[in-house]
Amino acid sequence: MSLILFWSAVLLIVYIFLLFPALTILRGLLFYKPFQQADITPNVSIVIAAYNEEKNIRARIENILSLDYPKEKIEVLIASDGSTDETDEMVSQYGEKNIRLLSLSRQGKYAALNAAIPATTGEILVFSDANSIYAPNAIRALVCNFADLNIGGVAGNQTYLTDTGNRKSGIGERSYWNFDQAQKEFQSRAGSVTSATGSIYAIRRSLYQPVPAGIADDFFISTGVIAQGYRLVYAADAISYEPVAESSKLEFVRKVRYIMQGLYGVWARRALLNPFRYGLYAIQLFSHKALRRWAVFPFLIFFLASPFLWNQGSFYQAVTLAQAGFFSLSFTGWLLEKTNLGRIKIFSLPFFFCVIYTASLVATLKLLSGSRIYIWETQRQTSASASAALQTTPERKLQNDV
Repeated sequence: MSLILFWSAVLLIVYIFLLFPALTILRGLLFYKPFQQADITPNVSIVIAAYNEEKNIRARIENILSLDYPKEKIEVLIASDGSTDETDEMVSQYGEKNIRLLSLSRQGKYAALNAAIPATTGEILVFSDANSIYAPNAIRALVCNFADLNIGGVAGNQTYLTDTGNRKSGIGERSYWNFDQAQKEFQSRAGSVTSATGSIYAIRRSLYQPVPAGIADDFFISTGVIAQGYRLVYAADAISYEPVAESSKLEFVRKVRYIMQGLYGVWARRALLNPFRYGLYAIQLFSHKALRRWAVFPFLIFFLASPFLWNQGSFYQAVTLAQAGFFSLSFTGWLLEKTNLGRIKIFSLPFFFCVIYTASLVATLKLLSGSRIYIWETQRQTSASASAALQTTPERKLQNDV
């Protein structure tokens, strides 16, 4: 039995982390589906749901006002979700007609977005976080893809900054994220990316569907484009800069929340899992958003079965010892998290791997217990920190290696 469990877990792990990415790349290379792009400037509504963002909101608005896009073609709608700090006052200080505040009672981000969209006027909706900083051409890079009428949405390129805090092991998160973004390139070439990231993405206003409670809004909104028969493509040059979480504890809490809401989102969009209607995208969605998040279970089986196979030969002994070494490196990464040694990948990557899959386990157990997350307290670095980091030397600006 241990042998069957061991090799079943191995095959599943190989599919999730090697075979599926390899097939994604191969599909993107062999079955390229081109689409039209043009230098168009439709009316754009940038929608930001904000709760107690006084440390971020001014830098976010100033960044938007500095973008390379016709000012008369942009409106910014800040949906303040019951903020109790100076967020509302700061937004109200802007006299520009295109900077608008929608002050709401505290209901959660999903409700704030649902209330905000009817108040917008733009043909294209751009969704952003309050602590994001856009590259100057970000909006142009998004909207040029809407020249093709088959494109319903565009996922931008969220890029993590380095050296914006004390958490050196954030390099693990950046490396994992960079790999994920590379996959989006090939997904987009052959059809649609799995979903967009909340920091920067855009859809046609006519395709917006109200977000249900307790679901990752960026996933639900962006996959709604595909559900309605349009493509969701990736724009690598539409860049949004964000800092990594300041501590592994904050990152862990964020990951638990996002995985819970993401899995609920897959259930809400379960119609997309039908391969007879959505083809290979259905397999892509299940592999990327369900199997990868549940990879913790084959890893647990792999870990627990290995010692029982010790007497089966040197291979199983080596595997057991390798796992012990891996978790030792992860523990060392945790100890070194706030030191310069913590940026060494041999420590940071195992540590981040354990953080993300422990979060996945906790999230799944919470889901099975019936837990839902509707409202949460935002805890993150400021837009000012991100903006300042972009003024540093190129060597310190971004971590682009995988």
